[in-house]
Parts: sequence; structure tokens; C-alpha cells
Amino acid sequence: MNNFVTAKTGKHSQAELILDQMAEGVFAVDINHIITHFNPYAETITSIPSEKAQGRKCSEVLKLDICETGCPLRQSYSSEESFFSTEGTLLTPEGESIAIIIRSTKIRDKKGKTVGSVVTFRKAPVTESIPVEIRTDKSRHDLITRNKRILQILDTLPNIAESNCTVLIEGPTGSGKEVFARTIHNLSPRLHKPFIAINCAALPESLLESELFGYKKGAFTDARKDKPGRFARAEKGTLFLDEVDSLSLSTQVKLLRVIQEREYEPLGAITIEKANVRIIAATKTHLVDMIADGSFRDDLYYRLNVVRIELPALHERRDDIPLLLDHLITKFNNLKNRAITGMSQEVKNILMNHSYPGNIRELENIVEHCFVMVKKGQIQKRHLPPELLPNSSLELQDHHPESWRAYEKAFITKLLQKHKWNRQKVADAMQIHRTTLWRKMKLLQINPYT
Repeated sequence: MNNFVTAKTGKHSQAELILDQMAEGVFAVDINHIITHFNPYAETITSIPSEKAQGRKCSEVLKLDICETGCPLRQSYSSEESFFSTEGTLLTPEGESIAIIIRSTKIRDKKGKTVGSVVTFRKAPVTESIPVEIRTDKSRHDLITRNKRILQILDTLPNIAESNCTVLIEGPTGSGKEVFARTIHNLSPRLHKPFIAINCAALPESLLESELFGYKKGAFTDARKDKPGRFARAEKGTLFLDEVDSLSLSTQVKLLRVIQEREYEPLGAITIEKANVRIIAATKTHLVDMIADGSFRDDLYYRLNVVRIELPALHERRDDIPLLLDHLITKFNNLKNRAITGMSQEVKNILMNHSYPGNIRELENIVEHCFVMVKKGQIQKRHLPPELLPNSSLELQDHHPESWRAYEKAFITKLLQKHKWNRQKVADAMQIHRTTLWRKMKLLQINPYT
């Protein structure tokens, strides 16, 4: 290990090669805190190339908030223990603050004298959920998109949310209908009231009515006490009716009355309950077709269809797939405390050209499957679900001659030119971290001077 605290000889030691493969940031310092080794993952986290880190004091490179008051190197040198762990926040060259967990381990020579340290660090896991956020600069957390069609829909959401009208969201399974419903609720004056969701296809008709409207004690056998329904629980808030196309005609009549009269009767009740509830309905089928065959009431359709939002399938918004993959990798790295650095070019080509009958939900399941199969490093073709593997990736690319790499390079370069090479603005526009953008630029060899 002494190789880490001596001058470079032009060759990497075996220990250095091992540390370069580790899926966390690693750097080595001598007794004066001068960096002598800086591994690739440390470059990714800090956005600082190894050649610019080596030969400098670690406090100048990482700029940790604890450098002055709780330096982990000084703490480990003064401690009887061989290592010291703590948490801190580092500041990247672009001004981004990143919470990290850091561990300093002493390096001793053959006589037991401390001659330096090896420091490992990684991003602190994020456990709290990130709320939906929509701003005028199109930066969103749960709604990840660059697709023009989706952006047009999102531009209308604040106006839709401000009103109290019913909304009908149409889109295939897994296209994000509930995400849009929650976004409307979160942007509305009902934000601090309940958002209650129910899948109308998940329950038989007899149970669905009691779930929606509730029941009174003695209404039927085993009804030993009053039970409030979803309408009561959503009072002054929003009720999301998913798969509203599965409602029976009798339940449709009762729902129509709630929308028209703003009142309903729980099962077994002798009094009418008032309902101050906003209704957002969703369907994966075209209700107009169901009206034609008599399975859906036209009067209910027109009550629901005050504002209609039609979501495209994922194969209609392929330009969002790279963004969604970056988002999902970050999400599962945080949830599962992993250090997956990305996907191979072959995997990207396969995922870019898949048809996604299950839409965004299917894409998320694919990424989660990969996280089960691999612990660190890059996701490779062998980590994909077996049913996703084509007979020939070359054959697949014949249908889409523009490779993922060429697509990403052209798109990012165009954005950089638009924003005058301001990486922070470009990262915001792409809804990714600046470190991720820096890594992509390095990989794709994007340089303002070329």
C-alpha cells in the first residue's frame, strides 16, 4: 500500500488497479494530505478529472464542509482506531452540493508509522420521497420528459388544477395516468386535503359500491359498524377513479348522481351525505367506443370529459427513454444502496428499440430486474430479462441505424450550444445531475473546442 503515498512511476500498482474497479469514490493521500491517487468513480462523483486532483491537497479538491472542523484524516490520525467514518457535504466545481458518507483508513509502513490514508466515499442514500414539482423551466422530478407532446400537456396542468372540473385521463396501461392525477391534485387548491385512489377493476361490483360510498352498521351481514367510503375519505380533496371503464351500469348511475348533485347515500343509510370532492377518472380504453356498444353511459362520459388528457404510449415518446433510464438508475441506486454506473452501449440499443407494451411501468421493471442481477459497475446484456434479448442486436439496429451514442451526442451538443455551454442550465433542461452530464460529455467526447 505504500505505492499510494509515493510519486508516480508511470505504472499502476496492483492495489491501484483494484481500487480503480471499486464502485465508490477512492483517493489516497500522503501524510501532508496531498492526493496521490484518485479513482474513476471519485471523478464521477466530484466532476473532477484525476489529473487535476493529484498533487493537490484533498481539502482543495473536495471542499468538504467538515474540512476545517472535523477533517476525517486528522480524526483518523489522532484516533487509536485504524479508520474513521463520518458524513459531510462536498462542493463540485459547478457549485453542486452532494451529501456523502466518507471513511478514512490509515496507511502504515513496515515499522507501523502512519504515512498516509486511503479515503473512500459515496453519495449518502436518499430515503425520503421527492414531491412532484413543476416549474416554468420544465424541471420536474416525477414527470421526466423532453417529449414535445408531454410538455404541451404539462403546460396546461396548472390551469386544469386551478379549476374544480372533472378530468378524464386516457392512456395505455403503465403510461403514468396516476402520476398526472397526483400532479393535478398537488397543483390545486386542494393540495393539503386527501388524494384517494381506487382501481375500479380490482373489486367486484358488490364490494366496489361499499368501497366508494361506504355503509352503515347493519346494512348487511357482518356490517358491525359504520365504514366511510372513498368519497367520505376524499372529502375536500381529490378522488382518483382508475379504470373507470370497468364500472357496471348500475354503479355508473350512482357515480353520475354524485357528480351532478354532489351527494350520495351510503349503503343502509337513511340520510344523504354531501360530497365536496374533485373527481379525476382514468381509462385505458376509448369510452366513445364503449358508448357505441352500450357498456358505458353517454351522460356520465360527458360529465367526466370536461377536460380530457390523452397520454401517449412509451413507444411514441422514445426521446424520453434516455432520461427515464438515467432517472431510474439514480432512483434504484438510492433505494437499494447500489453503485450502478450505467449501461453498456448494447443494452442501450436494445432498450431504445423495445416496443414496451407495458410502457413506463415495464421500463421500470426492466431496470429493477437488472439491479437484482448486478451489484455494481455497468448493466450488461446478460443482466436483462431473457424475453428482452433479441436474436441479433445487429439485426435490431438495422431498423434504427442511428445509434444511441450518436443520438445522445447530437442532442446534448445541441442543448449545450443553445445554452452557450452552461452545463448547469443543460443539466436542468435534461433533468439530470450536473455530474451525470459531465460524465456523458466525457464519454461522448463532447468538447466546446472541437
